[in-house]
Amino acid sequence: MFGGATSYVETLDAIIECVEAQQPTTDELVGWHRGRFEQVSSRDSILRRCDYLEDVGFLEVHADKWDLGPEGQRYLANRSTETLLEIMCRRNLGLRSLLYALSVGSMSIEGVSRQQLNTHPELGWDPSNDDMALQRVNWLRSLGVVQKDGDQYALTAEGRQFADNAVEEWAGSTMTEESDTSDSMMAGTYETTVEARAIDPEFRATALYQFDQTCAVSDVDHPALLDVAHILPWSDYPEYRADLQNVLPLSKIHHAAFDRRLFTIDAEFHLQVNPQFETDSQLLRETICDRAGERISLPENTVSPKHLEAHNAVLEWV
Repeated sequence: MFGGATSYVETLDAIIECVEAQQPTTDELVGWHRGRFEQVSSRDSILRRCDYLEDVGFLEVHADKWDLGPEGQRYLANRSTETLLEIMCRRNLGLRSLLYALSVGSMSIEGVSRQQLNTHPELGWDPSNDDMALQRVNWLRSLGVVQKDGDQYALTAEGRQFADNAVEEWAGSTMTEESDTSDSMMAGTYETTVEARAIDPEFRATALYQFDQTCAVSDVDHPALLDVAHILPWSDYPEYRADLQNVLPLSKIHHAAFDRRLFTIDAEFHLQVNPQFETDSQLLRETICDRAGERISLPENTVSPKHLEAHNAVLEWV
């Protein structure tokens, strides 16, 4: 968007007002951009931005006349940041996963680009070009949920609150796949089945990415067979529901065993097995019982030892 890194919302408002009032032709809309923004002249550059706003649903064009699209009409009805953030997060793959990732700690623009492409490879960006990542953080800065400090980007208090609520509020949402508009965050939709407790599928994708989509205990590496297990229970610790350091990717059978307190992981990441756990299953013996005391290999800074300590404090056998 034109107008500067933290002015995307202001720019959007101006475009929506222009289109709503004038229903301009393409030439008139290009001319309006040239008159409204300094150092803007390229027709292709202007139309790429208009095409993106059309993809998101803010604008639509018929017979070379531009008008408001359904999302533009909905946003114009109240002009609230909450409505705009909901539209952007619903219509742009990866925005919520970025907010979840930033809840762990600040990131450089290179880190943002890696996180987005590794979590959502279907975006299909050129990994050597950070422009798309920069557009995303600028949208989030304009919306007040991300701030810049030097070369690092971090959540604001509003951004952290959004992430805390989104893990449950977006549980029924869908993921998106690659768009044929290379300059856009937009995409089509496909349904994602969220296993175990219903959580935001972008939170699930972000959590699985941290562990290379592999069960932390059994090395099962098929995403459809993995759950995102909360260390501190969802119902008892709502403040940690969106904490990526409070989750473990576990196969469905290992998730069930963890929730039933048949095994745990201590603060030094050693596997601890309930002495009353007996099984004839070769799988469970090989992946749990025979590994008692073994140190689990976890990616650095992915799991909070304090959360494990709190989880284990109520287990008499640990």
